[in-house]
Amino acid sequence: MIHGVLSRLLSAMVVVAGVSVLVFLLIHLVPGDPVEVMLGEGARPADRAELERALGLHQPLAMQLTDYFSGLVRGDLGESLHSRQAVAEVIAGRLPATVVLALAALAVALVLAVPLGLIAAVRPDSPWDSGAMTFSMVGVSIPNFVLGPLLILLFSVHLGWLPVSGWEGPASLVLPAVTLGTAMAAILSRMVRSALLDVLGEDYIRTARAKGLDELTIVVRHGLRNAALPVITVVGLQLGTLLGGAVITETVFAWPGIGQLTVEAIQRRDYPVLQGCILVISLAYVVINTLTDLAYGVLDPRVRIGVS
Repeated sequence: MIHGVLSRLLSAMVVVAGVSVLVFLLIHLVPGDPVEVMLGEGARPADRAELERALGLHQPLAMQLTDYFSGLVRGDLGESLHSRQAVAEVIAGRLPATVVLALAALAVALVLAVPLGLIAAVRPDSPWDSGAMTFSMVGVSIPNFVLGPLLILLFSVHLGWLPVSGWEGPASLVLPAVTLGTAMAAILSRMVRSALLDVLGEDYIRTARAKGLDELTIVVRHGLRNAALPVITVVGLQLGTLLGGAVITETVFAWPGIGQLTVEAIQRRDYPVLQGCILVISLAYVVINTLTDLAYGVLDPRVRIGVS
């Protein structure tokens, strides 16, 4: 068990390091100059050179990469080129908003997906099944940048029930959470249905029915638990995406999270902030997937002892 955890942690560190190097190189290959963004196209060459030296952009790319990783080892993500504020402080100020949105979207997804998938699996080829799968197809087909504005037009502009964008209290969380949660629920409901259909055909389910257990107990206690592994995989991947910052949704709703900060950093060519955001996103993926792997062993002893 300990060997497996250490192996996953080592592979996670390698992935994060590789992502950091790749992102650093790609950022510096993207057209655009942060000095030009800050000073404008009409800036004098002497002013440009002075700002490049002040920001450390005059150094060779290899030296900038070395300085970046030496800072990471010390826990220093550098300073924002735009605001001269520590990148860690900038990200720390935006991270809580993304975490709140991610957890709210996950709650919406689970509330919608588990009942829909359960009903569709218990009543296959019925109108309930068709309705649940139709919802799933619609949810997957409508992208966030379409669903978000539609919800704004209906509930904010037309009905006036909810704020349009930004953070104005708990009511501001509803529309972005529903936008993200609906798409996630569409995927989860299909996974719950598929996993439950496989489990409900097993011998131990027929044995439970033969013992006289009621259907609800059979489905919930025996079916859902044994169908949890593939569902947890999807939840882990989706939660990693949400914690990494749902860029489109946060931009549509002007949500002050990591996603919007990433877009702002790209527009300003703020390399340290963008690198910090990508590092947080990659860490979110790695941590969530590692915890998902560890959860397998808790839910299924066969995984823990290596039995296929």
